[in-house]
Amino acid sequence: MPLNYKKWDALQLSDDSDIEGHPNVDHKSLVRWKQRDIHEKREARKLRIQALEGAITRDARILERLDEIIPQVEAGGAPKFSSVVEQLKTKPSSETPPFPAGPKGEVLTYDALLLNLMLQVFETVKTNEAGHGDIGDKLVVALKSHKGRVIEAKESAAKDLEAEIKERDKYITSDDIHDGFSSSRVTKEEKPEPKPEPKKKKAAKTEETIEVLNPKAVASNAPPPSKDESKGEEADDEDDDDDEPIPELSPELLAFSKIPEGDWDRSWEFIKAHPRQVMAPGAHDALIVAGFRAQTRGEKKYARQCVHQALLVQYCEKLGSDGVRLFFQRMLSQGPNGPAMKVFLNDFEQTVAMMASRAENIAAEESAKESIQLVAEDPSQEITFNVPDGPPPENIVLEGAGTEGLDVEEVKKALQMRWDIFSGFDEPMKAALKSGKLDAVNEQLAKMEVPEAEEFVKLLDVGGILSFSRKDIVDQTGKERDVPVEQHNDVD
Repeated sequence: MPLNYKKWDALQLSDDSDIEGHPNVDHKSLVRWKQRDIHEKREARKLRIQALEGAITRDARILERLDEIIPQVEAGGAPKFSSVVEQLKTKPSSETPPFPAGPKGEVLTYDALLLNLMLQVFETVKTNEAGHGDIGDKLVVALKSHKGRVIEAKESAAKDLEAEIKERDKYITSDDIHDGFSSSRVTKEEKPEPKPEPKKKKAAKTEETIEVLNPKAVASNAPPPSKDESKGEEADDEDDDDDEPIPELSPELLAFSKIPEGDWDRSWEFIKAHPRQVMAPGAHDALIVAGFRAQTRGEKKYARQCVHQALLVQYCEKLGSDGVRLFFQRMLSQGPNGPAMKVFLNDFEQTVAMMASRAENIAAEESAKESIQLVAEDPSQEITFNVPDGPPPENIVLEGAGTEGLDVEEVKKALQMRWDIFSGFDEPMKAALKSGKLDAVNEQLAKMEVPEAEEFVKLLDVGGILSFSRKDIVDQTGKERDVPVEQHNDVD
């Protein structure tokens, strides 16, 4: 039976015994040159295929636009032609072909290409204007002529693409390597139920004991168990993993988050300029966190921008190593009504709505917190504050009734302590105390947590800044407290 070697025809070898070279050239150099030639031709063919695919897509889109413009010019004549040209000049769209390339390498949009074609049509009609007839009909004829040229160019590109693909598929390359099945299923055997093991008899243990005269005294003098020993079982149950730090925006991600939503061109150019910073691990989480913080601050527009850019990064990561190019190619080629754009925008709106709902819930939870308020027991009484103007002077003279038994140094220490306590408060609280208004002080207390507010009231009482004593002012509920004039309110 003869052997069939056709399956090896698809292999392209750079090292072959059939290669004949110059006697002055060593075989290794010849192999390297051939290998480089193979890779260069393969890369050039790949670029030609991409260019032909882009040209076919571009010509198809141009033909669609021409099919819309020609009936309009037939109905409206030359004025309609002029209005279309003016619209393309003044209000061009930013949509570009998947592989745009102008005569000088510049990026050309579909509207720019169509405008060039319309201007060529006008120049053609203007050159041949010597003949009689309506100029609108001449424009229609010229448009149809150019449409035929575009169709011919598209068909020629399709033939060239077919030939290039056929040549590419002759040989097996590294691009053809792909995973077949990346999942597997293993049927696990059912384990039989374990049989109860017979109870083993405990072996007798011999322990050495020391007999003492007063065992109770020994037990009372024994050291208490340490906290680590008493909480050993609880520590084993707790998760040892530390909380991961909240990701923050890098300077590049901060600039990336400020790009308006839907501005695909700016996002594409920014990623090409900063690929490592934008596509770094954790970039998606950092943008989501920044968007949530902006939502809680009420910056809804910036929050939407952060979510938009976060989903953009996530989609690019999911598309693989070449995901950035594939993502923007699909978005820019399909347009605003394409299926890829609809999927992205639907996911974007759902994420923004979920973030807004979560921010509202957190704001409602934070608003319903317990607070401390100063309230007088008797409505006829008024709470005032003895605010010091500054530190005590060097020389203090005590005058008046009741000052005979007071020590000047003790009075000076008390006044200095009052000034030190007052100086330790923040500026908003200082301003509220200096105003002498109870509502202003209560407003600052409402912004504090309960333990912080209780400590603040204690300092007011110790420093003598609060004019009432501890027993004169009680909680609004009527219960006496360790600190004066504290009232717990649930602020809704």
